[in-house]
Amino acid sequence: MKEKMRCNWAGGKPHMIRYHDQEWGKPVHRDRQHFEMLLLEGAQAGLTWDTVLRKRSGYRKAFAGFDPKKVARYTAKKKAALLRNPGIIRNRLKIDSAVTNAQAFLAVQKEFGSFDAYVWSFVGGEPIINRWKRMKDVPATNVVSDTLSKDLKKRGFRFVGSTIVYAYMQAIGMVDDHTIDCFVTARTKKIS
Repeated sequence: MKEKMRCNWAGGKPHMIRYHDQEWGKPVHRDRQHFEMLLLEGAQAGLTWDTVLRKRSGYRKAFAGFDPKKVARYTAKKKAALLRNPGIIRNRLKIDSAVTNAQAFLAVQKEFGSFDAYVWSFVGGEPIINRWKRMKDVPATNVVSDTLSKDLKKRGFRFVGSTIVYAYMQAIGMVDDHTIDCFVTARTKKIS
């Protein structure tokens, strides 16, 4: 049986393949998933996505199932405990930003009705579908990630530079950057 062609970043590790095949580039519209991906993409800064995915279940436990209401109330004592938690990336700035971002996330929900409504407004409610030949053609940022990054920072979010925001946009399907030889591209063409 012929091996499925995938975007080459997926590699051969089962958790990376599963993430590529089942999540990456698929539109997300649940706020808790938005918060999860914002938190995880911020945690990735300076690291690999493989590192973050291997710790995803640890993050889920440490950050209350990615419930922004609970994370927004984390105290200095709770953050200090997280710095000792081997199940997550133990970086003080990233842990602090998760709490700050949860608070900013709740403010956006209150203003727009949902974080989903806010974030998808930057692309008119429809994903940007690119069809790149090679992964090296995929940009690290775009005009939308630049604009969204600036707006998130203005609202108090941290670890939301344009590169992190572009990766977040890919993760939640605001941008579909599967390469043309990837089987997911063929699958999404059939659905469209």
